[in-house]
Amino acid sequence: MQCIRKQASRSKSEELLHQAQSKKVASLNSKLLGMEDDPDLQFLLSGTELTKVRSGSWKKTRFYKLQEDCKTMWHESKKTLRSRQTFSVDDIEAIRSGRKTEGLKKYTDETQELRAFSILFKGRRKNLDLVASSEEEAKHWVSGLEKIISNVSNLCQQLKTEHWIFNCLRNADINCDNKMSPEELKSFLHDINIDVEDNYVKMLFEKCDKANSGYLEGEEIKLFYEILTQREEIDVIYGEYAKTDGLLSATNLLEFLVKEQREQVDLAYAVQLIEKYEVDKTAKAKQMMTKDGFLMYLRQPKGLIMNPAHKSVYQDMKQPLNHYFISSSHNTYLMEDQLKGPSSTEAYIRALMKSCRCVELDIYDGSDGEPVIYHGYTLTSKILFKDAISAIKEYAFKTSEYPVILSLENHCSVEQQKLMAHHLTSILGSALLTKPLGESMPSEFPSPEDLKGRILIKGKRLNKLEASFYDQSAEEEEESVTEEEDCCDEEEEREKPQEPKKLKLAKELSDIVIYCKSVGFHGFEHARNSQAFYEMSSFKEGDAMKLAEKSANECIRHNVDKLSRVYPSPLRTDSSNFDPMPLWNAGCQIVALNFQTPGRDMDLNQGLFRQNGLCGYVLKPAYLRDRGSEFDPITLTRGPWLKQKDFHVMVISAQQLPKVSQKAYSIVDPLVRVEIHGVPADIAQKETRHIQNNGFNPMWNENFQFDLYVPDLALVRFVVEDYDSVSNNDFIGQCTVPFTSLQNGYRHVPLFNKNGDLLSSAALFVHLMAADAE
Repeated sequence: MQCIRKQASRSKSEELLHQAQSKKVASLNSKLLGMEDDPDLQFLLSGTELTKVRSGSWKKTRFYKLQEDCKTMWHESKKTLRSRQTFSVDDIEAIRSGRKTEGLKKYTDETQELRAFSILFKGRRKNLDLVASSEEEAKHWVSGLEKIISNVSNLCQQLKTEHWIFNCLRNADINCDNKMSPEELKSFLHDINIDVEDNYVKMLFEKCDKANSGYLEGEEIKLFYEILTQREEIDVIYGEYAKTDGLLSATNLLEFLVKEQREQVDLAYAVQLIEKYEVDKTAKAKQMMTKDGFLMYLRQPKGLIMNPAHKSVYQDMKQPLNHYFISSSHNTYLMEDQLKGPSSTEAYIRALMKSCRCVELDIYDGSDGEPVIYHGYTLTSKILFKDAISAIKEYAFKTSEYPVILSLENHCSVEQQKLMAHHLTSILGSALLTKPLGESMPSEFPSPEDLKGRILIKGKRLNKLEASFYDQSAEEEEESVTEEEDCCDEEEEREKPQEPKKLKLAKELSDIVIYCKSVGFHGFEHARNSQAFYEMSSFKEGDAMKLAEKSANECIRHNVDKLSRVYPSPLRTDSSNFDPMPLWNAGCQIVALNFQTPGRDMDLNQGLFRQNGLCGYVLKPAYLRDRGSEFDPITLTRGPWLKQKDFHVMVISAQQLPKVSQKAYSIVDPLVRVEIHGVPADIAQKETRHIQNNGFNPMWNENFQFDLYVPDLALVRFVVEDYDSVSNNDFIGQCTVPFTSLQNGYRHVPLFNKNGDLLSSAALFVHLMAADAE
């Protein structure tokens, strides 16, 4: 990459020229990132040797450096004669300083603490554990990478595109002469995901080759870039409203905002947008907006599909806890499947960093006296319970300050339960909720606001919560008693009736179960008459789906007063997921999914919880919080939930779609599918035609219309796929947004990969219009 191809055959003078060119390119990229002359960046560009740690016996010295694009890390590898491997800064999830990963804790000692750091990747790629030769070098690496990641993510979309295209042009310049031949131009177009006929390449080349020299350089390459990035659809929209000497005045911009974007704003707001996004100083001084400024605005958060006000906490967080949908994970400790996949504290960290607020721990007796977490009676690996709790303590509130629930599947002996209780209280400290809030017995749940920064335990309890306020001395005489297991034990599929299991429970563990006492479910009437508000049941997906389908209104009323948790069937040994929508429609709060498994169901989960500041809590609609609610998502009788909408979607274009295959001449044939997920009456999907051989700037201009009846519960999912006529289409990207968080008008739609990570340059461009049905 970056002209390494011919390095071995260069003369000394050519090598010096190449080095000078590389420094110039690095300088341009560092300036674009706002890191010109940054000492950490310069250190990374020079590179150093680092020790790569994989195990106690595998510790190898490798040379690492940042490429001149300031985004690609290069490192040597002994696997190939070329001895070079790369990864992009876009692939990095986080940088951790010190011995913070399981590998570094296990395979290095405390003397290396200040020299160690880890690069954590998105998706399932293994961590890169490294040790520098000095503390100072480690600081350079950690600080430099963190600044690059931050600055790249903060680039506006237009600058990201420029950075990407500039470096693709560099890659296509095979002989590193800063000139583009017709062959290099064709290679470049393939790199950016366009396959065009030779005649088109020839026409484009001749149009830009003003000097008739047979190659492009300088201003000619700039002209080529301008032709390539011209957005015909933007030209049309801008031309319709640019009525003041060919430019947008503040008044023209206001007309666009009110008429097309349906925003309730005034002239002062339009002036602010010009001041903030206009790139031409002369136009800005006249309170005018050029086409470039207009496009800059459309690519900013204010111009995206999701209401920017919903990207922070905007809902009432003072309602009882059970009035919210809660982002929840099943078998959180697993990185892969349920039979032989690895367990890891890293899985808890990843879930919590995605604002998951309810994580699960399956705990068994450890052979050395320490409780362990794994998927019982399988070949999944084991982790120490105390290590998981330490990871939860550190990462519980990094992305959300609202409460975390630890769902304990307790299979331990009394002695190891006591140790569990000790680890919970000693490690979590004041964050652990050990008694009800207030001075008297509550009659309902506290709110997420009341429980900020607190960790709650869900599990068995020996007695009623009321016992916390009286006659405690009598209980202290007991060490443990027997109690029925939950009738919905996750470890078993009950094919036939059998005797309820008994669990001997340590009082120390019982006492810290406060608002989430696990009990069996024996019907809605029993729950209504005999269950306290803090007593909650767990349901296998099949049981829950049947209740949601046949007794939806009873489910809803049950969940007005109680918490319910739903988890995947134990038969899903591949860690697959189920559709969470029917359970949310029935008011179930804790719908636990396998966070380690990407797909449509996790997309819906991330879409629902993308609103409200990514805090992991979403307030249920009023009719799912009303004890007298008549709402039934199946029958849809008349009521306040019926707010029929005509929803019009025009899929206009896409920009910079990634390749599905890494083969040099693989070009995508993209299509877009718009899906509505919600109550059964609202479920629908419509699809565009596919565009052949163009992932860079495909254009569809196709219109769809949807009828929505319960918009409060609807999620809109945009899916981009690579069309294949002989097999299943390949997934390219998607974006899922609550219908109530959509913005009307011309909007860019950011796209996320299958793991839920943002594709930095890719986007759809659409026009949306939602109106009350007549």
